Amino acid sequence: MAEALSTPGRPAGWIEEATGFWRAMPDKPLFFSLFIVWVIFFHFLGNSTFGYVDTPSLFGWWLWVNTRGLDDAGAWEAFKRILSADEAYAWFVPFVVMGLLWWNRRALMDLPKQTWWPASVLLVFALLVHILGYIVQQTRVSIVAFFAGLYGLTGLVWGARWLKATFFPHFLFLFCVPMATLSEKIAFPLRLLATWITVGLAQTVLGIDVAQNGTSIWEPTGRYQYEVAAACSGLRSLTAIFALATIYGFIEFKKNWQRLVIMASAFPLAVAGNVVRLAGIIVAAETFGQAAGNSLHESTWFSLLPYVPPIVGLLALGHWLGKGASRAVPLLEARPV
Repeated sequence: MAEALSTPGRPAGWIEEATGFWRAMPDKPLFFSLFIVWVIFFHFLGNSTFGYVDTPSLFGWWLWVNTRGLDDAGAWEAFKRILSADEAYAWFVPFVVMGLLWWNRRALMDLPKQTWWPASVLLVFALLVHILGYIVQQTRVSIVAFFAGLYGLTGLVWGARWLKATFFPHFLFLFCVPMATLSEKIAFPLRLLATWITVGLAQTVLGIDVAQNGTSIWEPTGRYQYEVAAACSGLRSLTAIFALATIYGFIEFKKNWQRLVIMASAFPLAVAGNVVRLAGIIVAAETFGQAAGNSLHESTWFSLLPYVPPIVGLLALGHWLGKGASRAVPLLEARPV
């Protein structure tokens, strides 16, 4: 198998590598048996909020939350609405996690694997968290418990080294937790902050006379006026940039403080990207009138602008933190014991 994976000039195909990875994993029947039991448990005793959706299944609740409002939509319309939702990224998180595990398959194959009973503590803790969430009818808490328990199952079957090596991919499952109903508590302060910064930038740097009232921006003579609505809060870009910063930080850096700096930078960078977009709309309206600003606001291509400054900022910050020196450090350490 090692020869098939590493012989120069004869790279193995992904099927051969997948087969080799599968064979290198011990105790597969044990893991999948525990996994099926864990899934069945959360399917029948995962949700207690029957007043919202009549299903005991954690997965049924999650599906309802992420597809509600699609009863009268056809297949294509439903697909478009799902992708345009603020939390559309949740559908792709499992594929990202599997992709990261596959990307590091060789390091994972080299890890010493053995049953590690202390991981059952994490499994029991996840079960207690779920019971708490079930009692207080907070299914989001149960989703966290499900993924925490799944993480504990992998450690129980394949050991502590596996837990350490796969912490980051499993961490991304947090992005599967629906937060839409709680988003306004975050979105409104973001709207106020973006409005305040944009008005200050327009007045002091761009020389544009605009006024602010809460989340409204207007030109004093009434030539144009804009309301920074909830959809313009930047919450979607903040979530996307935070996810990108998390992936970037864990892949490119070894030290936890570097990862935390990269992850923490997502907030100011996302706000900066949203301010650039709002400032562009104001400049267009000041130059060509309200219609021009409206056109820019509704432009699909211009809606991508908030992602440009954060991506550039992440790359610049990564370079400043010494990304080049850390590239030789793999994401998953696989030093044999």
